[in-house]
Amino acid sequence: MWADAQLALSRLLTEELPAEPPRPEKDRVVFFQRLAMLYVRYIQILRQLEQVYDQVVHPQKRRVVRAILDGVIGRVLELKNEMVEKEFSEYHYMDDVLHDLKLTPEDLEIPIPRYFLRERNKELQERKKMLTEILKLVGVTESPEPLMAKDMSQEKAIKIIQVAERARQGRLRAKLNEESRNMNRMYRTKEPGTDAIESATVCIQKVWRGYMQRKRTKIVREEEMIFLGMAMDPKYKLPCPTEIAAQSSEASRKIKQDEHNEDYQKSLVSVTNQLRDVEGYDISKTMKEQIRQWFIECRDTTGSFPDFPEEEDGGSALIFAEKNPQQLMEEIAEEEAGLKMMPSAFLSDLEMENKIFEDFWKNRNETRNFSQRHEVELIKEERRKMIEEEIRVKVDEQMRQELAEWKLAVDKDKGGKTKANAKKKKGSKTDRTLESLCQELVEQGLLKQANNVRLHDYMGDYSYLGTTLRQNDIEPMPSLSDVRQVLSLYAVLPLGSQYVHEKAPLIKAILLAGPAGVGKKMLIHAICKETGANLFDLSPLNTAGKYPGKSGLAMMLHMVFKVARLMQPSVIWIEDAEKMFYKKVPKEEKELDPKRLKKDLPKSLKLIKGEDRVLIVGTSTDPLSADIKSLCKMYSKIILIPRPDYGSRCILWNRLIRKQGGDVTRALDLGSLAKISDGYTPGHMVQVIQSIVTKRRTLQQANRPLTAAEFVAPLAKIDPVIQEEEEALKNWYAKTPLGKKRIKAATGKEEEEAPVKGKDAKKKGKK
Repeated sequence: MWADAQLALSRLLTEELPAEPPRPEKDRVVFFQRLAMLYVRYIQILRQLEQVYDQVVHPQKRRVVRAILDGVIGRVLELKNEMVEKEFSEYHYMDDVLHDLKLTPEDLEIPIPRYFLRERNKELQERKKMLTEILKLVGVTESPEPLMAKDMSQEKAIKIIQVAERARQGRLRAKLNEESRNMNRMYRTKEPGTDAIESATVCIQKVWRGYMQRKRTKIVREEEMIFLGMAMDPKYKLPCPTEIAAQSSEASRKIKQDEHNEDYQKSLVSVTNQLRDVEGYDISKTMKEQIRQWFIECRDTTGSFPDFPEEEDGGSALIFAEKNPQQLMEEIAEEEAGLKMMPSAFLSDLEMENKIFEDFWKNRNETRNFSQRHEVELIKEERRKMIEEEIRVKVDEQMRQELAEWKLAVDKDKGGKTKANAKKKKGSKTDRTLESLCQELVEQGLLKQANNVRLHDYMGDYSYLGTTLRQNDIEPMPSLSDVRQVLSLYAVLPLGSQYVHEKAPLIKAILLAGPAGVGKKMLIHAICKETGANLFDLSPLNTAGKYPGKSGLAMMLHMVFKVARLMQPSVIWIEDAEKMFYKKVPKEEKELDPKRLKKDLPKSLKLIKGEDRVLIVGTSTDPLSADIKSLCKMYSKIILIPRPDYGSRCILWNRLIRKQGGDVTRALDLGSLAKISDGYTPGHMVQVIQSIVTKRRTLQQANRPLTAAEFVAPLAKIDPVIQEEEEALKNWYAKTPLGKKRIKAATGKEEEEAPVKGKDAKKKGKK
């Protein structure tokens, strides 16, 4: 599998890094098709490499696979970013690409690498233990949704009391009626005659034979469905021996991976110390001779000694860099030309790692290394480079002093000016411990534990009509599957890997907009669980009355972002994000001051850098009430979450009923149920299922299966999301920066404005 993935990757690299740069593509549609093809092919490689990394035991192979896997993840994110900029949409529909490559929609699912959590298991356990202890001290229950007293109107309270009282009276009347019937039956009882006994016998036989025949017919029908392949044989529903063996082998593989990694780490330390003792002096001597030779050559060429490169710029390593300034200028010139692929931060690393595989691992004979232990010679090669870097830093300090002495001795005309490179170190102040900061944030309700949900629990079907609708100039609403995929790319993959987050296009803030009940809160918790991230809650209602005043607000933001960086990855959740940017604050909310964070939070957002795995995620049910300009300035990515379509509703009804303990039989018409539930959100469906599929009802399923009619009455009591609300959200989204670009591109104005922007850019450059 690894060889197949590397072969596919090498072909892609050959296409993306040709000997001669490709000409700019004028047709935007053709260019997007090329991007989509690359995107789908990289996802297939990503899926393969994720499985390889999970199964390989050899520690050094795992490091090579991990480097390639991170590079492929980064390249997928770059292609996604480029597709968004070229098509002006967060959602893309690639039915034609899937058809050409003979793939299914499931092949487009973004896999969440298992190493995100597995390799941080100890750290996550310690963090969970710390939070649990803090919660116990504070006295907060660990339940994710604490019980809260809901406000109830007088009419509703009276109605509940009436229902309870009428039910009590009904039960009493039923009991009295039953007792009276029994008494009347006792008085009417007579000795049965021969005819009565025979008729009773016939009745019993008829009922019994009918029951037995229906039972036999049901068994025959089930056997026929199993034979035709339209139903699963019950024996396959139980875990088969193959599955049990696979699970045990997976457990033993994890143990082997940990053992081999531990041996590898010990070997790293011993080999590094050995190389430092044996080869350290020779490496230092060689470096000094090379740098002295460079001093002399520069003196002979220019007539003066050069300035030694600063440590921040790379030190003496910059002297022997492979690229000269002329080559770098040529690369920059290439970047500015036409409609081309944007420069990639991952392709060079992928090419290097692919070369390592080709040179070392592809044709390596490992018949003698059956246990897949580490290679000592390979460790020496890797560690030798690290030791060279360590020694280079020390040599640079010595050579800077030596160069200064040479300048003083030889270049007397320039005087004895020397640069004071030593930087004054600020006195370190005693800071609070991380535990005390966490405890304060938990006490204030700003740091919370995420619910145990995963991204695959956010169920939805693929959008099969997306391409067809766009060809007819109709912008389709995304499906729940599209939402799940976009969040995997924008939130989960960058937060899960430090290397990817530093080099991939930086996304600091995401806004999830959609009607109530579509699963926005669930997605927040799923992101935290998939990446092991901490959850901070800076919602306007949650921060109301906490840390009063400007100084208190600054203190709160400082603490939250400091702990978020120290315990990264972290997610900062802002529920009801529109409240922060209200056009006009409602009277009932003026005391809460929902616009309190409007000025300070964007300032803190600007301080987030590539090395900070901190993501701000806002959720909004009514984005129309906010100032769209300020909202879009805060959130660089706005994801519209719609109500579920027909396919998604079928999947949701099926899986949610099963999850609640219900049996989906032929008596339950899911198609009709999905049809009549148009406009209802997943939250509405969960509410209805919980009210119908109770413990008592699950016990009655054997005799009385669930039917679609049972769910109709509870659905009718809930107000659905009407078409006008969805159209209002679509019209609002069309006013966002990306929505405006999409409309301009559709009307053909984008092409007219493009050359004007280019001229303006040149004028600015001249200035």
